[in-house]
Amino acid sequence: MMKPSVSARDVLVLAHILELVRSGEAATRAQLEAATGFGRTIVNDRLREGLNLGLLADGDQAPSSGGRPSRTVRFRAEAGLLLSASLGAFECRAAVSDLAGELIATSETPLDVTDPPESVLTRVDELFTDLLAKAPGKRPLWGIGIGVPGPVDFRTGRVVAPPIMPGWDGFDIRSWFRTRYEAPIWVDNEVNLMAYGEWSRGEPQDRHDLLYVKVSAGIGSGLVTGSRLHRGASGAAGDIGHARVTDDPAAVCRCGKTGCLEAVAGGWALVRKLTDAAQAGQSTFLANRLNERGRLMPEDIGASVEAGDTVTLDAVQQAARHVGRAVAGIVNFANPSTLVLGGGVLRMGDVFFDVFRDQVLDGTIELAARGLTIRRSSLDFLEGVYGATSLAMFRLFRREAMELWLGNGSPIGSALRLQQAS
Repeated sequence: MMKPSVSARDVLVLAHILELVRSGEAATRAQLEAATGFGRTIVNDRLREGLNLGLLADGDQAPSSGGRPSRTVRFRAEAGLLLSASLGAFECRAAVSDLAGELIATSETPLDVTDPPESVLTRVDELFTDLLAKAPGKRPLWGIGIGVPGPVDFRTGRVVAPPIMPGWDGFDIRSWFRTRYEAPIWVDNEVNLMAYGEWSRGEPQDRHDLLYVKVSAGIGSGLVTGSRLHRGASGAAGDIGHARVTDDPAAVCRCGKTGCLEAVAGGWALVRKLTDAAQAGQSTFLANRLNERGRLMPEDIGASVEAGDTVTLDAVQQAARHVGRAVAGIVNFANPSTLVLGGGVLRMGDVFFDVFRDQVLDGTIELAARGLTIRRSSLDFLEGVYGATSLAMFRLFRREAMELWLGNGSPIGSALRLQQAS
């Protein structure tokens, strides 16, 4: 662990300098002097402290502008590690990264979030242990970001009334991990972090307001506006899968209500609908798959679409219309510059996306549609772990957060204060 060497009065200036160097806004001493308004002596003293703490390092020579070339300063992303995990309904993806958010190793495993929380999180912790073993060197863990498929009270890290996670209501994920790790831990809704991942690392990169819609077994959305996630007053923002879209009493949702968007367009609803079609002999392709396995899986729907099965194509297109109409209303309200579709539905080829895009544009007012980019997710199903990593980075390296831990040399030991400051 790095030894503390920064006095309380100098922390504010050092935090500002670190923020400028890490973000790439300034890379030379002259640029830091101009950006901070401080003189050469103060900047040099703080840089020396940053070097002593192991947070900064000398970089390459800067291009000469006529005088003696100066040396750049870089942020030492290798000083620590970050862990991230994105839990879906039936799988978990996890990663270990450096402090710049560059992934070192990733892993995934099947799991079922209807299992008890301790069982599910033990599996996540096993992934974390394996990932840390893959990271080169003996670098300390500085932060953890975790996404779960349900509403979260971001301030406390507790799951709140999750529709598809029985037994998780009120469960304190942060405290569960705190007994195992000294690093600060942040917990958020899985789709929020997918939105944040696409906003921070997706391509093309525009960093404007972004709406992310995930369609897999369930349906959810996340909104980044003004560079911040919109979570709502109680963490329920974006839970569009349980918005009522039909009065059909047969559309019974997993949450116990009827008429939810998930109940007519979610992956599990498609499996249910197409299982009935296969049993009724309406699709030879699906009937054969059902006979082979005893049940249909989401990948069977994708294979059926690829095979051109008309029954499956009709069901998928109808689901896309439902989701597109619902999302058009959100676009009219939030007016994002980018709309991203993600989730397992992308494995069905172009069919869902094309109908979804057309329905969004058809239902969006002209001004909200003007300049709107609608695209697929670009991070190969890793947007959740990228988002969780970016969340931990943002929370660690805000100037207000650095003021809490710089005096110690690292966030280790300051986890409680950092989390309370969230």
